Amino acid sequence: MSKGLTDIAGIRVGHVSDFHGLTGCTVILCERGAVAGVDVRGSASGSQEFEVLNPLHVTPQVHAVTFAGGSAYGLEAASGVRRYLEKKKVGFPAGAAVVPLVPCAILYDLAIGSASARPTREMGEAAAAAAHEGAVEEGCIGAGTGATVGKVLGMRHAMKSGVGSATVWLDGDLAGVRVAALAVVNAWGDVRDPENGQLVAGARRSPDSEDLIDACAVLKRGGGSGFASTANTTLVAVATNAKLTKVQATKLAQFGSLGLARTIQPVWSLSDGDTVIALSLGDASAPLDSLGVAAAEAVSRAILRAVRTATSMGGVPGLAGRHK
Repeated sequence: MSKGLTDIAGIRVGHVSDFHGLTGCTVILCERGAVAGVDVRGSASGSQEFEVLNPLHVTPQVHAVTFAGGSAYGLEAASGVRRYLEKKKVGFPAGAAVVPLVPCAILYDLAIGSASARPTREMGEAAAAAAHEGAVEEGCIGAGTGATVGKVLGMRHAMKSGVGSATVWLDGDLAGVRVAALAVVNAWGDVRDPENGQLVAGARRSPDSEDLIDACAVLKRGGGSGFASTANTTLVAVATNAKLTKVQATKLAQFGSLGLARTIQPVWSLSDGDTVIALSLGDASAPLDSLGVAAAEAVSRAILRAVRTATSMGGVPGLAGRHK
């Protein structure tokens, strides 16, 4: 049975949630180090320590990734992850000390729950301490606690989302190689199943309706609202047990972004900060194009799981437990 992102040996995932304020953070630990790359496609991203993901940066690996709600305020959670790792003496050797390298990306969830509730350093440290190798908890948890989708007509028409995770196993000559993804889906657009083209979750016709309206069709008619410009963002981590360079990891992140394009519509908008971080842990060998195909598929599956496992919260309806 798939565990999601933790199917990649060396990765642990932990969440901390504020279910009153409806926010939280998710920590992906890779304490032995992971070669990493990033692809940012949205126009409203918020991040910290992304330069360490640049292939030209001197540091060869990262030690954790933090995803958090709270908009830019949520970046504080990463300092708690660094504090946790420093206590374990995990980090980049920098002479007098080790410095944990923890890229962090945030999403905007201030329009649900309490706008004054933001992930803190203590929450980041607690999420790191809670990280484990078991199956990734999905739904309205961690950074996905306050996540929503389908906001083209405003928040009252939106649906609940959260965290999803999935794994793709390669086969044939590449048996034993795997690519997994974790997605925190807080998209402005709708989520559509690429297998059948059907809308799964998104903007509803009215606040008391279950009918989905198709955000792209609305936008093509000149409809929609300017609600929550920059108030969205889907955050994704893709991981593989194949050995990659930083350049190759960057390309894998780009392949992963194809999964967003297949499943979220519209995607990479002016209102989203869509970001994919790729992590390489292991010594398996596989062509990068093969890994890329698997990455796009894993991301797409993870996004679908994020909305299908989301429960209703904060007056916003979710699919989990709903009769359809």
